Amino acid sequence: MSNLALEIKTLIIESLDLEDINVDDINNDDALFVDGLGLDSIDALELGLAIKKRFNIKLDANSEDTKQHFSSVNSLCAFIESVEGK
Repeated sequence: MSNLALEIKTLIIESLDLEDINVDDINNDDALFVDGLGLDSIDALELGLAIKKRFNIKLDANSEDTKQHFSSVNSLCAFIESVEGK
């Protein structure tokens, strides 16, 4: 597991207070919302704020691209790496 994936999983757990879940419970390819981890729209807002603060990334909550970036841990990793590489 990459350091970034581990960091994102830890951020998800800590920012959303997911006490019964550890990083090994989150599969990098599984959906974060609805199916998979089962996060909801409130979780999306909280996670978006946490990612924005941690990685200093500007997010557009209404963008379809943003929804795609938040579909899994792997998609978040790819998004963060692409933005940090600029």
